[in-house]
Amino acid sequence: MSENPTPPESVNPQKARRGLNRVLHAGGYSIEGLKAGWHETAFRQEALAAVVMLPLAFWLGQSWVETALLAGSVLLVMIVELLNTSVESAIDRIGPEWHDLSKRAKDMGSAAVLLSLLLCLGIWAAALKPILVG
Repeated sequence: MSENPTPPESVNPQKARRGLNRVLHAGGYSIEGLKAGWHETAFRQEALAAVVMLPLAFWLGQSWVETALLAGSVLLVMIVELLNTSVESAIDRIGPEWHDLSKRAKDMGSAAVLLSLLLCLGIWAAALKPILVG
């Protein structure tokens, strides 16, 4: 019996990377994820809305907290959309047949997107109310 067994080789080469090399590769994977997200209509629509809303958040925010809430809520919608798409992709990879758990996972991902959109809408409505109502 060996005291120091040889660890099994990792299936994922990213696990063996260290330091800056790992960070650079992780960044590349993140860029690939954004590119993949761009192929999703909902993410594309949210990204285009963010192009308008993020600069507007910096103009509209009266303090760093308001600016962070306005900008953060927009980014949160995009983050949740990417996570929802990843769940849907994983479910679709398993198989095309209908299953209660697959439907449940996809519905919950969709609900998460809806809640993030409602949060964003509420934050923006609260910030715009003094301007629009007077």
